[in-house]
Amino acid sequence: MAQLKISLIKSLIGSKKDQIATAQALGLHKIGDTTVQPENEQTKGKVAKISHLIEVSKA
Repeated sequence: MAQLKISLIKSLIGSKKDQIATAQALGLHKIGDTTVQPENEQTKGKVAKISHLIEVSKA
């Protein structure tokens, strides 16, 4: 299965609580954190919710 490499590039300060929770669910806690997640519908939904805070590429 394909993998997505997700990096947090903007601060979570000032974000809504649900956006912060989504970032933490992906394993992103501070700027520069990177995680590899499977490319599925659940991950795509999380990415769409915080797309303005992250950078996504194929792993």
